[in-house]
Amino acid sequence: MSSVEGTSSASNMQVDYMTLLVAQLQNQNPLEPLDNNEMASQLAQFTQLQQLESMNTSFSEVLTDIQREYASSLIGKEISFLADDGSGTAAVTTGTVEEVYNDVDGEIVLVTGDYIVGLDDIISVKAEAAGI
Repeated sequence: MSSVEGTSSASNMQVDYMTLLVAQLQNQNPLEPLDNNEMASQLAQFTQLQQLESMNTSFSEVLTDIQREYASSLIGKEISFLADDGSGTAAVTTGTVEEVYNDVDGEIVLVTGDYIVGLDDIISVKAEAAGI
């Protein structure tokens, strides 16, 4: 998953902090040196932030894999979803999932007849009829 535009990752923030820290150390007053405990605490916070970002990315990848597997399991099954009925209002429509793919935005979509349906738009799933 991606970060919001205009925000820095923890790694970038840590590099910026280290640059600032080096400048502070070079220009500090020898009679009033920087507090080592405060510096260590700030570095630990950046490390924690980096680890949280890494976990978030990993969870995001796992979620995408699970969604892709779920979508693939729907091929051949009948789904219900809301679709425009031609008059500008949404009506519950059903169709059999024929294909699953990622659209240009990377979202997983299902093809059923003339409709392209997002995973979030599915209202219900009906198993395929056995032996017919």
